[in-house]
Amino acid sequence: MNNTHINIAVLVSGRGSNLQAIIDNIENGTIPDASVSLVISDIKDAYAMERSKNHGIDAIFVDPASYPDKAGFESKILQFLKEYNIGLVLLAGYMRVVGPVLLDQFKGRMINIHPALLPSFPGLHAQQQAFDQGVKVSGCTVHFVDEGVDTGPIIIQKCVPVLEDDTRETLASRILEQEHRIFPEAVRLFARGKLNIEGHKVRVIE
Repeated sequence: MNNTHINIAVLVSGRGSNLQAIIDNIENGTIPDASVSLVISDIKDAYAMERSKNHGIDAIFVDPASYPDKAGFESKILQFLKEYNIGLVLLAGYMRVVGPVLLDQFKGRMINIHPALLPSFPGLHAQQQAFDQGVKVSGCTVHFVDEGVDTGPIIIQKCVPVLEDDTRETLASRILEQEHRIFPEAVRLFARGKLNIEGHKVRVIE
């Protein structure tokens, strides 16, 4: 049992519905060993910032255009992560590939949610990729972040059947419902010290 309280930072670029799911699960006691201490957005008017403020969570906009390169941008983010004593970084709709500045400090402590069954359909527009390929089953994946694009060790996956009358929008909506379930579960397992990375596999310790 891990009795250490973990401060979480969430990196966002958009609506923040997965951020909301994490906050809700912390507030209702499902994730008792952690709190969201900081939200950082690379988009000034991302609605995720409003969600943060509604729950009294510090929300900071870091403008990529203010820095000469990715390393400078990530160094500023890293400064905030250290200032808030962050133990776990979540990527919740964060639309940038994480570089070595952040990854070197948080590898094994950085988790992403992806709306497809990896390793199929990595990168952007995953639900549309799956729909266009005519798959019969899609889903979502929570994984640790590594140097690649959606290539890190997988923590949890959830299958979502593709129905005959699905559109891209209805499929994406049903996948999102499952994202809101498995992302908090992965955070709960991490916070309780239940996840071991062994090579490229994640073992859940019961």
